[in-house]
Amino acid sequence: MKNSHSSRREFVKKSGSVALATGLGFSILSAKGNNRHINADTLKVGLIGCGGRGTGAALQAISADPNVVLTAMGDAFRDKLDKSYQSLMDEVPDKIKVDEGNKFVGFDAYKSVLDSDVDVVLLTTPPAFRPGHLAAAIEKGKHVFCEKPVAVDAPGVRSVIESAKKAKAKGLALMSGFCWRHDVPKIDTYSRLLDGAIGDIHTVYNTYNTEALWSVDRQPDWTDMEYTMRNWLYYTWLSGDHITEQAIHSIDLMSWAMGDQLPVSATGTGGRQSRIEEKYGNIYDHFAIVYEYADGKKGFHFSRQQSGCSRDYGVDMWGDQGRCSIDVSNKHEILGKENWNWDGKKSNMYQNEHNTLFASIRNGKPFYDGIRMANSTMLGIWGRMVAYTGRTLTWDEALNSNETLGPSLADYNWDLKWPMKEVAMPGITKFV
Repeated sequence: MKNSHSSRREFVKKSGSVALATGLGFSILSAKGNNRHINADTLKVGLIGCGGRGTGAALQAISADPNVVLTAMGDAFRDKLDKSYQSLMDEVPDKIKVDEGNKFVGFDAYKSVLDSDVDVVLLTTPPAFRPGHLAAAIEKGKHVFCEKPVAVDAPGVRSVIESAKKAKAKGLALMSGFCWRHDVPKIDTYSRLLDGAIGDIHTVYNTYNTEALWSVDRQPDWTDMEYTMRNWLYYTWLSGDHITEQAIHSIDLMSWAMGDQLPVSATGTGGRQSRIEEKYGNIYDHFAIVYEYADGKKGFHFSRQQSGCSRDYGVDMWGDQGRCSIDVSNKHEILGKENWNWDGKKSNMYQNEHNTLFASIRNGKPFYDGIRMANSTMLGIWGRMVAYTGRTLTWDEALNSNETLGPSLADYNWDLKWPMKEVAMPGITKFV
């Protein structure tokens, strides 16, 4: 199966009519159509982070409502901004209203986007920037779509929790990029599971085993920071490692199956076997984590990014009255009180989440992912912590960790030489 970033990019070329998620029901809305909840006021969108994911999110945002336009863009790199702008202009030129004066470049570009008159911001930079960008967006009173994960360390998660609370108090919509929560087959499947289709769920096994990902060759005129930023996936302080940046989707599916109940302890392992070259920074290429819940239930997570290996991306659940198996590409099967297979009509989950976000803004009932997105992110960070250190850690220990992985938002500059930590060694690397 293709990785999530590839499938998202493919959607950009295929979007047409899309399904609008409202609870567990869906109504059809085309980009040029009308909806009775949508009024004539134009909503202005700002994009912060103009890579492939950001470009896709921008297209989905302006396709979610007939009266939405993109008016501001910001990125650390001018070439990425220009490429994103051109791609969007090629697709929907009538909805791209970004004047040259509203194209902002550099580490402070987010400030300029937020200072423009946008109503909604899309936060799609590398994850390390998310807590600071989210705090600034909420302070400015903007509705937010923020990609997963929402942080790379526990202090970042705690910051996001505070920002989420402020967003709720201000009546601001806050949508995360945990996109499977907006996938029609999974909504249908999980609604049955949480209604007891296989009884009390006691075990969840989830995987995200995929190929190695891209890297960019260093150019002669790049500083260390530019090279690192352009290869951000491979530095724990920027990405959180792949268990947090990518495999977090599978861990979120586990949490959903458990009714978003939090585990009480976690233990695990991981390492770096096949992706050991310097260009791969300091992240691992595989993880295996066991999450234990207060009532003895367990969740088992396995993930890897290794070329030439079998691929697997799904979740299996066992209850006291049956089991459920989900392959995220096409299989949704329940064997329980009544056997069931999903065979409905699919819609694109990336578009669904934006439809839900903008409809919630229009109808005055702002969507709120808030604490849930912070908790799901923390589950991935927690898994990394126990693998890196070799220690069993409780939820409270992990969440209250004081380890900050990267510089503060104000300290980023192109000449900064942020020290890369040595590759973690279980039993030697200390928990902070």
